[in-house]
Amino acid sequence: MKESESVNNNVQISPELLQQLNMRQNHQQDDEIDLAELWRAIWAGKWIIIVITSLFAVASVFYALSLPNIYKSEALLAPAEQQSGGLGGMASQFGGLASIAGINLGGGKADKTGLALEIMKSRAFVFKFIEKYKITPELMASKEWNMNTNELVYDVNVYDVTNKLWLRTVKAPLEAKPSLQESYKKFQSLVSVVQDKGNSMVTISIEHYSPKIAKQWVDWLIEAINDEMKNRDLTEAKSSVTYLNKQLENTKVADFQKVLYQLIEEQTKTIMFANVRKQYALKTIDPALVPELKSGPKRAFICVLGVFLGGLLAVIVVLIRYFSNSHRQKLSVNT
Repeated sequence: MKESESVNNNVQISPELLQQLNMRQNHQQDDEIDLAELWRAIWAGKWIIIVITSLFAVASVFYALSLPNIYKSEALLAPAEQQSGGLGGMASQFGGLASIAGINLGGGKADKTGLALEIMKSRAFVFKFIEKYKITPELMASKEWNMNTNELVYDVNVYDVTNKLWLRTVKAPLEAKPSLQESYKKFQSLVSVVQDKGNSMVTISIEHYSPKIAKQWVDWLIEAINDEMKNRDLTEAKSSVTYLNKQLENTKVADFQKVLYQLIEEQTKTIMFANVRKQYALKTIDPALVPELKSGPKRAFICVLGVFLGGLLAVIVVLIRYFSNSHRQKLSVNT
């Protein structure tokens, strides 16, 4: 016991080691963030925070007021009832006989609504829509809606309404007149097509500076997709009838002839059905209206967001200045 006590008494810490330990403790204390110190730093820079936040608030108000109103028109649609007949509808009944005769009846029920929605999003359909209704100026050159004159205002630096000339200055490969690809991107940003998976209802909405144009485009879009689906089915049905008639001429077996006659009858029904009904794929449940109230911009939200960002930036600036000054003061003291 005496020997161990003497050994422990003889152990001494050198001054250099003691200084290093003290420096480490000081660094650890410096690294710890004191909430009270943070509050003192923020309070010391309160005028900087007030000034920066006020500047952001004023700027956000002016920015929000400079934005034109945007109006949204929408329509509620339901999938139109489709005929269950046709080549696909008779596949289960006459599939065996038809396959022997070399006729492919197909099978399954096509999702006409899903197909219509995908077609509406396609470039080919939108290109055709833009060219048919000549909406490029309203789509690419408008900047606001004049409520007093009830007219759409165009950007004079982009489009000359009187002479119908495009004046915008762009870099190659773009041209003064917007291409269909440019117009497609713009159109897609204004249009929303959503289907409720629960009840299969479809909502088509369009946003624009003009409430009248928004409503008109929704109506045109519904008409265009119904015509597109109708023409597709008419073309397919007529081609099927032509093909079936040729097969009927080359078939002498009574059972096969019966199949072909019934198939021709089904395709004839499809043609008649398409020609009779105007809203072929989607029928309107709640039509589009000219909106009286704007849907955007959300000016109050923009102002609140501007104040928040300004205050956050101001606090960060104040804290950076405070701790930078504190760090320089400590370095000057140590040296």
